[in-house]
Amino acid sequence: MADFGGSEIDAFRADVRDWLAEAYPDALRDPKTKSDPEAIWGGRAFADSEDPQIVWMRRAAERGWTAPTWPAVYGGGGLTKEQARVLDRELAAGHYRPPLTSFGLWMLGPVLLEYATEAQKREHLPRIIKGEIRWCQGYSEPGAGSDLAALQTRCEDKGDHWLINGQKIWTSYANKADWCFCLVRTDTSKKHEGISFILIDMASEGVETRPIKLISGESPFCETFFTDVKVPKDNLVGRVNGGWEIAKRLLQYERQNISGGFGAGGAAGGSSADLGEQAKAYVGLGADGTLVDKDLRARITQNKMDFRAFYLTLARVAAESSASNGPSAATSIIKYAAAALAQQRGELMVEALGHQGLGWEGEAFTPSEILATRGWLRSKGNSIEGGTSEVNLNVVAKRVLNLPDPK
Repeated sequence: MADFGGSEIDAFRADVRDWLAEAYPDALRDPKTKSDPEAIWGGRAFADSEDPQIVWMRRAAERGWTAPTWPAVYGGGGLTKEQARVLDRELAAGHYRPPLTSFGLWMLGPVLLEYATEAQKREHLPRIIKGEIRWCQGYSEPGAGSDLAALQTRCEDKGDHWLINGQKIWTSYANKADWCFCLVRTDTSKKHEGISFILIDMASEGVETRPIKLISGESPFCETFFTDVKVPKDNLVGRVNGGWEIAKRLLQYERQNISGGFGAGGAAGGSSADLGEQAKAYVGLGADGTLVDKDLRARITQNKMDFRAFYLTLARVAAESSASNGPSAATSIIKYAAAALAQQRGELMVEALGHQGLGWEGEAFTPSEILATRGWLRSKGNSIEGGTSEVNLNVVAKRVLNLPDPK
């Protein structure tokens, strides 16, 4: 679909606005409506659900608007970049919930479009777009975190199938996922060149997940075990031993999308309350109408300014990545900055709450106060997940600044 001129894009905007007003479930407009918080991820568990979030997802997916710029041949919206921006702005302006949150949309889908066979695209992309399958990512292992290429999960060619044995760790929502995109070792004689990229049905015999409880009290991550798991040969994406190239590409998409969620309670896992308003309520205002704690006021202002600059930069990087057919190593800069700013925001939030920021549970603390405290603890993982800050700085040094290796 070609880019429209002024009158045509205006007509498209009006069409989007009218469709959203009609298609958005009334139940989601009512703050009293209860919706399963997991419904936004879709998946097999919601195949027959009439949860209002699932109804919204299905309606959006029918137009391909869960993946608006993906090719229509696979069920995507087929929109131009300009049209997709219009859709994003109308969703934000109307305070509509995202129809679908998905690792399939953020990470797997883009690399399938780039590396998968036509048969694989037709099998998996429509189901990602419709939210029928919830995906998890099998990358890190107990002995392969920052040095991901040291992974040891074995994938052996058994003629008519692959046989997988090994363990993954920090697998986000593995216990709730339907499928896993996974890095496996198909050649033990080489490091980077011995890795392959494979898709695994989590319902397969021999797959086991164990949730890991975090300091915040949540358990979004899991240990994942593969014991003699049989996988069809057609589930290998790309060539045998060619998975490292796909892995690096996917990590760029991951860092770009993780960064977009930091800030107002997104991937940071903290409170979505406005930091400035929270400080006013708990610290108080002086006679001049400003925060009485001038030092805290200055640090909050700086954090809000930095986040504003960050999101403008993120939008520019996203536009550049679209123009250059995908994200670049610059996503490591974004990921590093996002983690630092989100952790700073969490600390400022708890500081502004004063002694009410010490709450963990009990009637003496409101739900938002408890969320802020737990979110502050959760934010400590922001500089680890999706590539540690140290690794991202190394990527920036080598791939962006072209600095020589230390001697």
